[in-house]
Amino acid sequence: MTTAVRSSSMLTLAEVCKELKISRSTFYDWRAKKRAPRCIKFPNGDLRVRRSALDHWLDDREDGV
Repeated sequence: MTTAVRSSSMLTLAEVCKELKISRSTFYDWRAKKRAPRCIKFPNGDLRVRRSALDHWLDDREDGV
């Protein structure tokens, strides 16, 4: 997988929060409680979320009613 393809399949924390319509503090609260989507943490502390991980996380929370 090329770097361009790999980076386009990863979302920044700001992009995830915008898509979910939540604040950054809410995301960190969910993360502390192990309720957030799986993240990749870079050596500089930045977080990224794979698009596939976010989609899977959302699918798991879909109401079956």
